[in-house]
Amino acid sequence: MILGSTQSTTGLGANSDAVVSEAKLQEDLNRFLNLLVAQLKNQDPLDPMDSNEFTQQLVQFASVEQQIKQNANLEKMLALQETSQVSTMVGFIGNTIEATGDTVPLEDGNAEFTYTLDSNATDVTISIRNSAGLTVFTAGGDVGAGKHNFVWDGLDSVGEAQPDGAYTIIIGALDRAGNLQSVEQTVFGRVTGGGVEDGKVSLFMGDVSVSMDDVHLIKETPPKVAPPDPGVTTGHR
Repeated sequence: MILGSTQSTTGLGANSDAVVSEAKLQEDLNRFLNLLVAQLKNQDPLDPMDSNEFTQQLVQFASVEQQIKQNANLEKMLALQETSQVSTMVGFIGNTIEATGDTVPLEDGNAEFTYTLDSNATDVTISIRNSAGLTVFTAGGDVGAGKHNFVWDGLDSVGEAQPDGAYTIIIGALDRAGNLQSVEQTVFGRVTGGGVEDGKVSLFMGDVSVSMDDVHLIKETPPKVAPPDPGVTTGHR
């Protein structure tokens, strides 16, 4: 019964739930069999043991073994799916994605994100915080219902350039009653790599990590534009 079950966990890591459960089952079964053999050796020939009880226990062991095999097969299927996703991830590298989230990468002095309002707001405030939690930029936003795009040029509220990295976007939208509205947010960024985090395939946009499940679209990253002539004045929103 248990001797054939080792094939079910072949290829799984030592820390796999199925592997751990199988080892525990093998240990319990061996203990049970040793106890059964000892009882059979010492039973009264004139009053033999009732075989129904240990037969039921053996059936229970067999049932647990089948469950472990099913769990092992599920783990293998999930591992194959994960491997397939990792392979797919390679096609994202170098391209720009839009994904659900409120943390945006600032790259080469440029960051892009969106926010969506379910209904018209009376006031919208856009705040951008750095990795230390300090607000470096604040501006008013569009108050109409729908999806709005915002491009930040990396300059803080006094016009000083901020270093590239991860920044948190906070959208405060008030309705007519002065209550905060629910806001959906997405961020854009160029994919620089990927990996597996907590069993989920994630894409990396510099210091920002997003789950592949949260990606809405992928597009070709536009070529870098040459820096403007020093004599040309540029502004920011």
